[in-house]
Amino acid sequence: MSQELRVGVIGFGWMGQAHSRSYRAIPTLFPEAGIRPRLVAICDPVTERRQLGIDNFGFEAGHADWMDLVSRDDLDIIDITAPNALHRELAIAALQAGKHVFCEKPVGLTPSDTAAIAAAARLSDATTGCGYNYRWAPLVQFVRGLLDEGRLGDVTQYRGRFFSMYGRDRLGVLSWRFLQEEAGYGALVDIMCHAVDMALHLAGPIKRLVATKETFIKQRPLPRPGEGTHYDRGASDDPMGDVTNEDYVAALVEFTTGARGTLEVDRSIFGPQSAMAFDLHATKGAASWDHETLNQLDLYLPEESPVDGYQRVLAGDRLPHHGHFVPGGGNSIGYEDLKVIEALEFCKSVAAGRQFEPGFEHAVRVAEVLDAMIRSFESESWEDVSPIA
Repeated sequence: MSQELRVGVIGFGWMGQAHSRSYRAIPTLFPEAGIRPRLVAICDPVTERRQLGIDNFGFEAGHADWMDLVSRDDLDIIDITAPNALHRELAIAALQAGKHVFCEKPVGLTPSDTAAIAAAARLSDATTGCGYNYRWAPLVQFVRGLLDEGRLGDVTQYRGRFFSMYGRDRLGVLSWRFLQEEAGYGALVDIMCHAVDMALHLAGPIKRLVATKETFIKQRPLPRPGEGTHYDRGASDDPMGDVTNEDYVAALVEFTTGARGTLEVDRSIFGPQSAMAFDLHATKGAASWDHETLNQLDLYLPEESPVDGYQRVLAGDRLPHHGHFVPGGGNSIGYEDLKVIEALEFCKSVAAGRQFEPGFEHAVRVAEVLDAMIRSFESESWEDVSPIA
């Protein structure tokens, strides 16, 4: 017998729609899980988006005001995909309303926002979750398993990066992502948080770091309200506005285990399109993975292979979750499939009454690293990763 989970989604741009598709896909791709999400209510200030949610996604109701959605008594889960500046108010209100809450990363405009949201979660019985979906790639889960089994040994060096060209166009519109007051920091909270999450997931806690940042594109065309996405393009004669957060962040990091590493992200780079990637080196081997080729892994296990060097490993149905999307080996899955896996695991946690990982407590661990980077921007020196007040 399936367990119904009633879902409300706040924010129906690209990510809100991706989350909604993921909930809808769970019963068809994972029928044995016994989870049946029901899309009850959508909230978005844009009328056309609300109607799209009702007409094409099957939501039963639409709201322009998020307070109307949060106050409903027929929801189990509230899923937040609104801009970062709204995360704190929305998440705390949803928690206080007794709902389970999934919030897209970085769970707050600032590290202190993330800490406040997690503090509110501790006062509730809610299952919480945040959107670090790259860790759900089957080959990433495979690497995590190799580490757990001791087959790779102890991590000695880790290089994490997220290079994305979404901000490379000098005429890309000045969306909320490029504004400190709406998105908080730029590349730091938008994509460095993913690199930090993966580093914590695979190499463990970070002890201290030294970081730097830069804004390469100083101005962008102003957007037209209610139209398009942050990928849209303006014209050279459009009114321009100032970019108020950074395009680039890099850090040299020291893990609590003694491992060393680097973390580097850039949203305005030319070349890589969505290179969320890592190179992990350990005492018994090494592994290298890139989201742009998420269905392949370069793996070096000299104690288990006659080949003295990296070998290419292809994803397949022998790996966690992969076979639910496509059978056999070498057949590919994609980005939104990772969101489906993420939604499935979160819903399973809600149904079982247990905490999901990564939840809001993990979001605080990520925020603590970002906070140390912010302090390092200002001090231009090494900073310890420490709790956020």
